[in-house]
Amino acid sequence: MVVSEDYARFFGVVRGLSTVQLSGEGWAVGVMLQPAAGYLVTRRPVHQLTDDSVDVVTLPNLVGDWVGDIRSAMADPSRPHARDDAIMAFEHILAPLLPVDEEGLLVNRIVDLVEETPDLLRVADLCERLAMTERTLQRLLAKRLGLTPKWLIQRRRLHEASAALRSGSVDLAGLAADLGYADQAHFTRDFRKVTTMTPGELARRWQDG
Repeated sequence: MVVSEDYARFFGVVRGLSTVQLSGEGWAVGVMLQPAAGYLVTRRPVHQLTDDSVDVVTLPNLVGDWVGDIRSAMADPSRPHARDDAIMAFEHILAPLLPVDEEGLLVNRIVDLVEETPDLLRVADLCERLAMTERTLQRLLAKRLGLTPKWLIQRRRLHEASAALRSGSVDLAGLAADLGYADQAHFTRDFRKVTTMTPGELARRWQDG
C-alpha cells in the first residue's frame, strides 16, 4: 500500500517487470505486506488485483481517516518524527486485521519454503513436501497471492540466475541446467520476459560496470 500527496492505493503483485516513473518533488509512504496480508486487507481473492491496483477507499476493512493522518504527518517531510508518525498511522489501520488466520500462515510458510529451498524446482516437488494436490495449491495461492505455484518457483530461480550473473563469468547452459531448465533457450525466454534482457545482456552490463 502506498500513500502520497496525490493518491492512496493498494497494489496487487505484478507478474512481470514493475516500473514507476518519478518526476518533480514530493513524498510517498508505503508498506510491503507479507503474502498472507493481501486477503486480510482486501477481503477478496487477491488474483483479482494481480497486475492492478485500487484506491484504498474501496477497501471495506480500512476505515477512518488514516490517509489524512499520514498526509498530515508528512505535510513537512523534514519535520523530526514525520516518517515515524506516518508509519504509526499505517500500523493503527492494520493492527485490527491481526492475528493472521491459519490459511494465511500456511501461505506465508509456502512462500518461505520456495524462497529458502534452492533444490525445489518443480511444482510437483512442492506439492509433495506440502502433502497437497496441485489443484488445491493453485486455488490457495490464487486466493491469497494472486500467483501460481509455477510463478513462485520460476521467480526464485530467476533471482538466483541474476545473482550468478553478477558474480562474473558464467556458463549460461550450465546455469540453465542447474536451475532446472530443459535447455538454455527456455531459460533465456523466461529471463527476458521478466527483465526485458537476455542473461547474456545482463552479464555484459554487470561486466561493463
